[in-house]
Amino acid sequence: MVSFTRRTAIAGLAGFAALALAAGPAAAQLKEIRIDWATYNPVSLVLKDNGLLEKEFAKDGIGIRWVQSAGSNKALEFLNAGSLDFGSTAGAAALVGKINGNPIQSIYVYSRPEWTALVTKGDSAIKTVADLKGKRVAVTRGTDPHIFLVRALAENKLTEKDVRLVLLQHADGRLALERGDVEAWAGLDPIMASAEVEGGARLFYRKPEANTWGVLNVREEFAKANPEVVKRVLKVYEEARKYSLANRPELIKSLVTATKLPDAVIARQLERTELTHGPIGAAQAETIVAAGVALQEAGVLDAKLDIKAVVAGLVEPKYLGPSATQ
Repeated sequence: MVSFTRRTAIAGLAGFAALALAAGPAAAQLKEIRIDWATYNPVSLVLKDNGLLEKEFAKDGIGIRWVQSAGSNKALEFLNAGSLDFGSTAGAAALVGKINGNPIQSIYVYSRPEWTALVTKGDSAIKTVADLKGKRVAVTRGTDPHIFLVRALAENKLTEKDVRLVLLQHADGRLALERGDVEAWAGLDPIMASAEVEGGARLFYRKPEANTWGVLNVREEFAKANPEVVKRVLKVYEEARKYSLANRPELIKSLVTATKLPDAVIARQLERTELTHGPIGAAQAETIVAAGVALQEAGVLDAKLDIKAVVAGLVEPKYLGPSATQ
C-alpha cells in the first residue's frame, strides 16, 4: 500500500495544477498569428490593408505577422517549416504537399480562379500543347501552373520528359519568356495578366475547370491547439471576402498597390477570379481528387495512393461550415 501524506497530497495538487494550465485555452497563451498574403489571393490583401485581423485579436493581445507567399510552393514551404500558421495555395498544390508529408488542412476557399494557362509570345509558332515537344517551358514546381502543365501534356500523350522544364518562380518565368530563354511558360495571374496585357503574350492553352480552387491552409498542430482562433480567423476572412465583392474599386486598389501593376492588368486578373465562395467542402474535394487522379495517370503521383482518402484528410470544413453566406 502506498502511504498518503500531506506532502504527497500537495505535490499531487501541484502536478494537477500544472497539467490544468498546460491544457488550458491555447488562445490565452498565443502571442502571434502568422498568416500570408499573396497577389494570387486578392482577399488576403483586403484583409491585410484594412487591418481586420489586427482589430479582431487586439483585445486578446495577439499580434498578426504578415508574410508574403510568392507561390503555392513557398506557402507550403513556410507552413511545413512552421514559419506560417495560415498559407494560401491552390487546392491541387495542397494535395501534393499533404502527400509529401506537409501536416496541413485546407479550411477555406478564397477564390475560384482561372489563374493559370500555358503562355507563349505573341509571335510564337506554338499553337497547341503538342507543339511543346522538345521546347523549353518555364514552370514553378509544386504549384497549380505546374500541375496544369502536367495534365495538359498527359492529355496530349506527352510527359515532362518530352519538354525541357526550366524551374523558375512565376515572375522569373515571365521574364524568361520575354527574353526568349524559354518558348513557353505555365503562367499565374496577375503576372500572366500583365504579360498578356502589357507584353502581348498569348494564352495558347486554357482549361478553366483544370484550375483548382484557391484554398487557405492551416498547420494541423496550430489548429488542434487553437480551434477557436481558427474559427475567428475564418470569420474575419469571410468579412474581407464579402467586402471585396461589394467594394471592387478598393479591391483593385489593394491589388494595384501590392503588385505595382496598372488597373487594366488587375481588371484582367479579376475577370478570371470568382470570389463568391467561402466554405470549403464536397465541390472543392471533388476538384482536388480529379487533379490527383490525373497526376497519378501522368505518373507523377504513386498509382497506389488512395487519393480520396488523402483529400478526406486534407479538406476540413468544420471551422466555418456550410451555413456561411456564399
